[in-house]
Amino acid sequence: MRGDRRQIQTAVLGGADLEEPLMLPLEAIELDAFRRRHEHDTFWCGLLLGGCGGQLTTKLYTDRVCHFAHHPGPDGHPHLCGRRDRGVSSADHLYVKSAAADWLRSRGKEADFEFVQPEGVRIGSVVDIRFRNGGLRVHLDQAVEPSWDQDCHEPVLGMSVPVDRDTLIYRWYVHRIRLDSEGTARRVRIGTEAFARETEWFALDDCEMTERGLSTPAVEQIVRSRSSRPVTQWGVAKAKKVPDARVRTQVLLRKLADALRVESAFAVSQVLRDVTDLTGVEGEIQAQLTAAVSDAEAWLEDQARVRQELFSQLEEALAARDALQVRQLLAHVNATASHDRTADEITIAGAAAAYVAEQQQAYAEHLQAEAAAKLARQQDARARRAAKRVRTLLATLERRGADQSRKTMRKLVRELMHAASDAGERVDADQQEQIGVWKTRAEIGRPPAQTARPAPALGAPRPVRHEQVARRFWIKRNCPRCQALAGKNCVANAHTGTGSLSKLPHYERIEPILAERRVKAERRRRAPGAYDIACPDCGRPPGERCASPSGGVHRGRVERAREASR
Repeated sequence: MRGDRRQIQTAVLGGADLEEPLMLPLEAIELDAFRRRHEHDTFWCGLLLGGCGGQLTTKLYTDRVCHFAHHPGPDGHPHLCGRRDRGVSSADHLYVKSAAADWLRSRGKEADFEFVQPEGVRIGSVVDIRFRNGGLRVHLDQAVEPSWDQDCHEPVLGMSVPVDRDTLIYRWYVHRIRLDSEGTARRVRIGTEAFARETEWFALDDCEMTERGLSTPAVEQIVRSRSSRPVTQWGVAKAKKVPDARVRTQVLLRKLADALRVESAFAVSQVLRDVTDLTGVEGEIQAQLTAAVSDAEAWLEDQARVRQELFSQLEEALAARDALQVRQLLAHVNATASHDRTADEITIAGAAAAYVAEQQQAYAEHLQAEAAAKLARQQDARARRAAKRVRTLLATLERRGADQSRKTMRKLVRELMHAASDAGERVDADQQEQIGVWKTRAEIGRPPAQTARPAPALGAPRPVRHEQVARRFWIKRNCPRCQALAGKNCVANAHTGTGSLSKLPHYERIEPILAERRVKAERRRRAPGAYDIACPDCGRPPGERCASPSGGVHRGRVERAREASR
């Protein structure tokens, strides 16, 4: 796993498994005060933050934001941590739990908290708050879709969680949550969002838990402005005084106008059902209500025809396998006709959704194939560049020949080997042979040859091969490398096509001469001398001089030693 270089802005105090969150100041001038305030505390990459549990330290910078950092590993290398969320909002779920616990405790309520991970989502996406006769489910991001029909949890939505207009109209309002940075902490604020109204925000201390659920001052105003409380699952509200028929009619007419203005067939149908239950209306008000209902019913009929035509077009596009048209029509269907679908509509929408998913999968596979092809092209281009570099290096080595220093030769040969590795199959057999020759010359990849000659003195230059064989010897031989005939100089850069003559012989031309010399030297070293054998003339044993009048060695002893050395 590679180290994550994103800056860590949040930690927990005291231990990896604890829950007290802390945010590091971003400015250096604030970090000095922070360090003095927490000089006896320890900071940790908390497990409830999705961290590794390692201890953190503070990093002060004047040219960029300050941040937490892991201590280095025991081997001195940077610590590797798989924590995904590291910004200022990465500990918001811990701040929510802490603030909610204090708020409920101040009102005499106790609650259980859980950082649930439905469907394996990351920790911190959802916070469940359970207490007697109710509960809240806080959605801090879009990882889990809110459920509006559960009795045990009232949804509270983060700023990034969308809500459709039908839900706002049907429920009258929803709650939102946001966290604002204040120093090294995050403060919770609760908002109330309603249809055709701006979201109003309140401190947590301004909110209450009532029989209908979480309540803010804005909720009280919304409820008072309605003829009846919204359809909800959060308990049964206390009975209220029923407004007279005129007031109820005006409220329904206003709701009907709002639903028609936003073109919500679902909301219009809901209001018409409420109108059906309305009693005690007569006279001019009854005429207004009847006219409005007639217009709404006509509009619904038009919407039904539009809906029928929309599903028909979707079915035709699906039969024609028109991916773009299917995707656009399906989005339109889901936005305007998501409620009260017939069996045929459910079948068509399901088939369209499956087709769109199939097309998306095919497109993803196409992108993967394109990425693989691009990678192959990049690798091929790299191999071509490496092959060109191989040719250049071989030409350089040929041109310099034995005039270059041993250090320079070894450097070029190593670079040649790396280029050949990158070039792969683009290095032909002839080039591979040349590379092998230069590796041997530079003595790379094999132990130095053991010879009978004494090692050169420390610091003494090692003899170059062509200096060990005089021209009068190698010029008599053909060159197996460049095919130069006896009596002709070798051809430099034979494999590059230049064909210029070289003053120096190829390695292959002088190596056979050196090999023959090594064989002769070894034979001489092993051949016995005259005094290593017994003398056949005077009978003296090995090691003793012959008993000749002149004091020399007998001829028979010399001839026998010569025969033994053959």
